[in-house]
Amino acid sequence: MPLQFELCPGKMIGGSHPCFIIAEIGQNHQGDIETAKKMIKMAKDCGADCAKFQKSELEYKFSKKALDRPYTSKHSWGKTYGDHKRHLEFSHEQYRELKKYAAEIDIFLTASGMDEMAVEFLHELDVPFFKVASCDANNFPYLVKTAKKGRPMVVSSGMQSMETMRRVYKTVKEHNLNFTILQCTSSYPLDPSAVNLSVITAYQKEFPDIPIGYSGHEQGLYITLAAVAMGAKVVERHVTLDKTWKGNDHEASLEPSELAELVRAIRLVETAMGSPAKQMLPCEKNCHDKLGKSVVAKGAIPKGTVLSLHMFAVKVGEPKGFPPEDMMKLVGKKIKVDVEDDDSILVDMIE
Repeated sequence: MPLQFELCPGKMIGGSHPCFIIAEIGQNHQGDIETAKKMIKMAKDCGADCAKFQKSELEYKFSKKALDRPYTSKHSWGKTYGDHKRHLEFSHEQYRELKKYAAEIDIFLTASGMDEMAVEFLHELDVPFFKVASCDANNFPYLVKTAKKGRPMVVSSGMQSMETMRRVYKTVKEHNLNFTILQCTSSYPLDPSAVNLSVITAYQKEFPDIPIGYSGHEQGLYITLAAVAMGAKVVERHVTLDKTWKGNDHEASLEPSELAELVRAIRLVETAMGSPAKQMLPCEKNCHDKLGKSVVAKGAIPKGTVLSLHMFAVKVGEPKGFPPEDMMKLVGKKIKVDVEDDDSILVDMIE
């Protein structure tokens, strides 16, 4: 059984616990705190477990030249990339306001710490867990410092190789046992041919003592549901209030009706996963009583006959008789009563 741990206060993941659903708001709030609050409320109303943002300390995440380069995309919020990112970046005080609001409506809030200083702030903010974005999965000094903080970690693995993820697993585990790795492909929106859900199975074999999850950037719900059926214990999907808004992520995000349907569908799939023990269930009894087949006589069988396979047929009998799967147990046994053609063979007819 994969490792179980408390990802958020009172919320276990792994094992037989329900899949933990993260609504990734990211920067789809358009830089407006009231919109961000509406999105947190949407995540709560739709049944997600956590609303997640992306926190950067821009001068620590980007070089000066990266911030100063012109940014002419239709999604730009400024003349330079730095201007664009500053428009979308909430202040520390705004994050405190958002965390307070999330607590008031009873949903967990966290963020991807996009650089080491952002992680320091999120630690001070007392988020329930750290999210490591795919772009930092191979940033080993960052991983060590983050792991040493002692909070649970959710690590996305987009753009990485299995060799790198083995190093990630070993590095994090040396300092922190409570972490999960998510299969992820960093493309927006993600073509189904590049999802590679089979990596979930590979991760489950490679890292059997941690829960494995899925971070999806595809359109629609089906692939994420398949991930849950494959055993994903955490799923993360980007969300938006309107896919037509300006921003790179909106097209690959779920609108409220889709997020609500995804949550309902995940819970339905979890219920349907049920038990691995295959047996006839109580709910099947009516069908079995009506249509379950029995061994019947293929012709009359006189009392004292030693039974052989050619004497039997399998039909819906009345009354219900010997089960077909045990038919071979009758071979060589002696019948102790006269049996008419087409009659059920009953247990008390056998010597």
